[in-house]
Amino acid sequence: MDPTSRPISQKVTKISGTVTPPRSPLPYPFPFHIIPTYTTTQSPPLLLNIMQHPLKHHLTLTLLALILLSHFPPASPVTPCRTVCGTTAINYPFSIDDGCGAPQYRSMLNCTGTELFFMTTSGRYKVQSIDYNKQTMVVYDPAMSTCSILQPHHDFVMTDVESVVIPPSSDTVFALLNCSIDSPVLNRYKNLCFNFSGHSCDELYGGCNAFRVFRSFTNSSPPCCFTGYDTVKYMSMNILDCSHYTSFINVDGLKGIGPADWVYGMKLSYAVPDTGCGRCTRSGGACGYDTEAGVMMCLCSTSMNATRECGSNGDIGSGQKLALRTKFHAFALVVGAFIYFVIFI
Repeated sequence: MDPTSRPISQKVTKISGTVTPPRSPLPYPFPFHIIPTYTTTQSPPLLLNIMQHPLKHHLTLTLLALILLSHFPPASPVTPCRTVCGTTAINYPFSIDDGCGAPQYRSMLNCTGTELFFMTTSGRYKVQSIDYNKQTMVVYDPAMSTCSILQPHHDFVMTDVESVVIPPSSDTVFALLNCSIDSPVLNRYKNLCFNFSGHSCDELYGGCNAFRVFRSFTNSSPPCCFTGYDTVKYMSMNILDCSHYTSFINVDGLKGIGPADWVYGMKLSYAVPDTGCGRCTRSGGACGYDTEAGVMMCLCSTSMNATRECGSNGDIGSGQKLALRTKFHAFALVVGAFIYFVIFI
């Protein structure tokens, strides 16, 4: 008899502590040294049984996988809205993707690389921080004059919408520098200027290297004006007849502190629209809006939106979610039972 055709029923014997396997018609090598001695009256080992019936056991594993998967809830939705730019978190009502956040704040922020900018008609202002608890944003104008650098003539202009929904806060002061004696803020509208924390124009011109140049023309300090945002909102620098401006924040804490140590920039204050965003975020979605109609939407994935919260039909409640999950489990079990019936019955 050909050795390769020896029946597998022949008993395996142990020789010198090892197992000598019979020649087997198995389609690929197998480490027989790990299989104990057995006879035809005993059940064959599990591994050998799997190799003798690979199709059957592959389907068995498929059945087990379906049953296990049916007991796991569907994966959480992946929203299309980015939530960070560099190290700055982007939360509602802001966004850096069109259709995300609140429509009132559409296109206000721009993420370039790792830097976040606040966009207005007069330029790009670097966002230094966003405090979501205090609902404030601190921005800095790279083209603005400060105590250490004198910049060319520049206006700060916001759109009408920006002026309403995210105006500079009350503790942001604008300093109009090198004004002419004919400036409206020194004549008809002199009530727009105020003294803050005991500081004066002389202190500003004398304490800042960048502003000392204004004294060189007349050997005296030219007029200046400390004022609020409304002044620069309604009157440009040309109308105000002042050559430069600067702004600083947290003015309540600047008493007794020289201009060189002031925090230069603008603090903007905003309000969060009450659109039911919490319900959307609790369901795993991101708050957004229809880019054409402007109505609030709950963004659940790149291909599915809902009216209020994530679910198959938009307004889906917890009871309906449980029903859908139960149907998913039942479907998986039916498919598994069908495969088992076809293969093994």
